[in-house]
Amino acid sequence: MPMDERYEPSKIEPYWQAEWDRAELYDTREDRARPKFYVLEMFPYPSGDGLSVGHLHNYVPCDVIGRYKRMAGYNVLHAMGWDAFGLPAENDALLKGRHPKETVPRYAANFKRQLKLVGCAYDWKREINSSTPEYYRWTQWFFLLLHQRGLAYRATGSQWWCEKCRTILANEQVVNGCCWRHTDTQATKKDLEQWFFKITEYADRLLDDLEGIDWPEPIKLMQRNWVGRSEGAELAFPVVGHPGKEVRFFTTRPDTVFGVSFMVLAPEHPLVAEIATAAQRSAIEEYVTAARRQSEIERLSTVKEKTGVFTGAHARNPFNGKQIPIWIADYVLMGYGTGAIMGAPGEDQRDFEFAGKYGLEIPVVTAPADGSAAPADGSAAPAGRAFADYGVNINSSNSELDLNGMKTADAIRAVCKYAGEHELGRPTVSYRMRDWLISRQRYWGCPIPIVYCPRDGIVPVPEAQLPVVLPDMTNYQPSGTGRSPLANAPEFVNTTCPRCGGPAQRETDTLDGFACSSWYFLRFASPHYDRAPFERAMADYWLPVDLYVGGAEHAVMHLLYARMWTKVMFDAGLVKFKEPFAVLRNQGMIWAADGQKMSKSKGNVVTPDAMVEKYGADALRLWELFMGPFEEPTNWNEEGVVGTARYLSRVWNAMRRFVEAGGPAGNPTAETTRRAHKTIQTVTDHIERLRFNTALATLMDQLNYLMKLSPEQAGRFAFESYAVMLAPLAPHLAEELWRALGHTTSVHLEPWPKFSKELARDEMVTVVVQVNGKVRDRLQVAAGATAEANTALALASESVQRHLDGKPPKKIVYVADKLVSIVA
Repeated sequence: MPMDERYEPSKIEPYWQAEWDRAELYDTREDRARPKFYVLEMFPYPSGDGLSVGHLHNYVPCDVIGRYKRMAGYNVLHAMGWDAFGLPAENDALLKGRHPKETVPRYAANFKRQLKLVGCAYDWKREINSSTPEYYRWTQWFFLLLHQRGLAYRATGSQWWCEKCRTILANEQVVNGCCWRHTDTQATKKDLEQWFFKITEYADRLLDDLEGIDWPEPIKLMQRNWVGRSEGAELAFPVVGHPGKEVRFFTTRPDTVFGVSFMVLAPEHPLVAEIATAAQRSAIEEYVTAARRQSEIERLSTVKEKTGVFTGAHARNPFNGKQIPIWIADYVLMGYGTGAIMGAPGEDQRDFEFAGKYGLEIPVVTAPADGSAAPADGSAAPAGRAFADYGVNINSSNSELDLNGMKTADAIRAVCKYAGEHELGRPTVSYRMRDWLISRQRYWGCPIPIVYCPRDGIVPVPEAQLPVVLPDMTNYQPSGTGRSPLANAPEFVNTTCPRCGGPAQRETDTLDGFACSSWYFLRFASPHYDRAPFERAMADYWLPVDLYVGGAEHAVMHLLYARMWTKVMFDAGLVKFKEPFAVLRNQGMIWAADGQKMSKSKGNVVTPDAMVEKYGADALRLWELFMGPFEEPTNWNEEGVVGTARYLSRVWNAMRRFVEAGGPAGNPTAETTRRAHKTIQTVTDHIERLRFNTALATLMDQLNYLMKLSPEQAGRFAFESYAVMLAPLAPHLAEELWRALGHTTSVHLEPWPKFSKELARDEMVTVVVQVNGKVRDRLQVAAGATAEANTALALASESVQRHLDGKPPKKIVYVADKLVSIVA
């Protein structure tokens, strides 16, 4: 097929996009003779701003992987949907005086248009929207599953509240004391009755199963820290003068119990009001009010000055009989352990600082194992700070228990045994993570399928009556009272009890949007199945997801919740896998050219539409891939798109020259053949490892080489394999080139080119490295490597660096393929 003289993406790209749609090229195939590959991005919530070029740094690389895997012989599932329920959509609609049922479909259609514009090859027949009854029917079904298994419950508690969102926030959604969506809004506390999911039941499995999945280590670490598993003992000290009252606390260091000189309760602890003396009550109430305004991160900060208030009450340490003061302090959290701690300032730095500030005793009951720095009477910590390491116990005995001389680990076991025998406590495990608060007092969300009956109490809606449909409401403004706008819709609220048939009322809170995203990856396997959330055979075939891509900011929210729901499904026999995402990768953030986050208010947003209009979709795609390592953040630079557009024009010109010469099979040299196979090997390896920038650099280097050859010298294999390798990265241009080479079927249906390891093998040579005339190293390098490359390797040699002793080389002599001589 003849080629135009100039490369014109505005002519090529719309044509091939229409052809791909017509041919249904990207419909999911389920040929069981092939292996499967399920690639998935975290599905977006559609906003009025549309996509930016920053968003494409997620979608384009996943599109490359999906296209490449199809050509490599896999059945590929790559679908797209919309996380359409929740605060972002509702707040946007409120701001614009519209209804989210109108704005969400329009925004989703625009996102879809933009993704098609840049050539993303999704199976759009599998498109889902979490705000449709067809979808949220099954979100409600999962709520009922959790409720049936004792994992959904209602409780009253003090919860985080965002005044701008006008709703409750989960602990994970409070960042630096502010709402995660409104970083300028301080979150406060409000007492409400709420629904929770018992994610703490899965704490150990959420930790243990991290070992079997290929996820970035920082994400695993964030989840481990969030779960916060600690082994220790729960002990109890009776409150003096308050019969039957005791302070129960968790400690990871029960071996230090003889060194306790004070106790601290969380300001919210219910015991505070019962034991506080009249003289201290006013100061305590003032302190409690202030503490409730702070986030957990602020309260736990290691740089924050420790503060507290004495309750006026004392507890008795049953291990040594001493009476010790009970304080409250904001660095103790009600949700961690029991909301109380023992203060052992000789062995804990935080307790040491608190005791020092308020003039409390600082006993020492642990000494270094070598016996150094141990005060004889245990009256003061050595070196002006706590000794927090394991060592040996000192000053730790009563008439029945003698820990003196024991190693810390042995002392811990001895205290746990003694506490159990004397009913003072027991060994236990504590977790930082609390149950998942799932209720939201907003309109635009999945209704909770629960009714309240005066006779039968809390009654789940039967599965046959699902979905509980979200009613149309003209006024869905959040009230700020702690009640959902749905409470103002009597036709929704008033219903009959499914159990007794009497009058009842529906739950008016809606589910947190993270409920919808905790299972959507399963729906893509069978999006039109109407008898269950997913068809079991399809889930067994496609799941778990082989490659999941999204932002690291979801480490302790979406990713944790989806893992928990998957384990519930596994326990219920619904799926055969325990983890939803076998491989997780986080794309790097793309900042605006000015180094700030792209924002319409800052006027620094760059849209795909603008870039495609100026340079074409393929040029934009290539810059998204080439601008840096996939997982590294970088700033947007439009000059990069200029460069990739120029590269594509060079590809066009090289292919046009070859086609006009008749596309000869040619008579390539051994080096040309080697380079062609080496290019296939390198590009294949780098795409597999998501090293898109270096894969493209390899193709650019090969183009430079081919352009130096005549069509006869280059040969057809080099140009055909080049077009096929370009197809996942620049799909429109590659399709046009493939047809120009005389083919009548799509390049995207071609098998990925194979390489011969023998032919791709580099010819290696040994280059001797000298420093001041003496041989200091020998390098194995590819024959023909540049002087710059081999000199850089020589200077990086540890032996060379040692003999240069930090000084720059005075002179370097290079003999090609033989010698690097350095004069220091």
